Amino acid sequence: MNEKGSHAYPGPSRDVCAIVVTYNPDITRLRACVDAVRKQAGGLLIFDNATTDPEFDRFVVGSQNEAIVRSPANIGLAAAINRGIRHAGRNGFSRVLVLDQDSIPAPDMVATLCRALDELGYERKAAAVGPQFQDTRNGVLAPFVRVGFPFNRKLYGGPGERIQCDFLISSGSLIPLRVLEEVGGMDESLFIDNVDLEWSFRVRHRGYRLYGICDAKMGHSIGDSVRPSRWVRGGRFVHGPVRLYYMMRNRVLLYGRKETPAKWIAQDVLRLFGKLARMSLLVAPRGRNLRAMCRGLWDGLRGRSGPMPAD
Repeated sequence: MNEKGSHAYPGPSRDVCAIVVTYNPDITRLRACVDAVRKQAGGLLIFDNATTDPEFDRFVVGSQNEAIVRSPANIGLAAAINRGIRHAGRNGFSRVLVLDQDSIPAPDMVATLCRALDELGYERKAAAVGPQFQDTRNGVLAPFVRVGFPFNRKLYGGPGERIQCDFLISSGSLIPLRVLEEVGGMDESLFIDNVDLEWSFRVRHRGYRLYGICDAKMGHSIGDSVRPSRWVRGGRFVHGPVRLYYMMRNRVLLYGRKETPAKWIAQDVLRLFGKLARMSLLVAPRGRNLRAMCRGLWDGLRGRSGPMPAD
């Protein structure tokens, strides 16, 4: 019998390989992520995109049983995830769990996701399941989303609910390798932003479904910072100029994909112009934000993909 106040958490899910992608991580947050997932997954791969921080070197030296791949160049989030997927396949795993460097799974998150995926199974064609995450800076719980026009439907659910949604963020997503073999991995041409959105649209176009699992919890941070807002509970997530380039470029690239829902395009165009105005007029560095976003829009219209040009 457990002592009062203690909790019995499930052991590791042996068929799951966790993939943690890093790029100049906060080492304290990364340690928390690794410590949390190490106890829950059968394997763990850390794929680092050219971090140069000496503190990360010390983290690598002190690491325990996880595999660590250090890329000499930043190959992007999508390519890093795909390398992790191939690693999982070579080592006999049947599912992958994708995690950002600052995501912290609850102690039972992986087991909860595995159980949900098993129960949803082939009958409901579940391509992936994901947890409900709470922003670690402002405590706001994120909803699952159904695409609509003119506004998306935000669904929070409750205990025990499994919500069919139109996309899942990559961090926290549990994906069977058999699905990845059929529909393909992440689109490396996008490099970083909207990688999860594109994959979600692609699998749904192929007849698969995505589910948010309300009992699976994860701490996570979106954006570089949170800006107070009287209109948005918890504030607005703010990204720097480089991320704004990718966000603008990649959404334009997605507008031209046959898998992208027309409803999403119709409402996202409005959001694009709102973001362009807000980030160039109200959020510093305004000039750099504007230049990065305009460059992203231009490159998207030209069909340019891959890493952001250095010039």
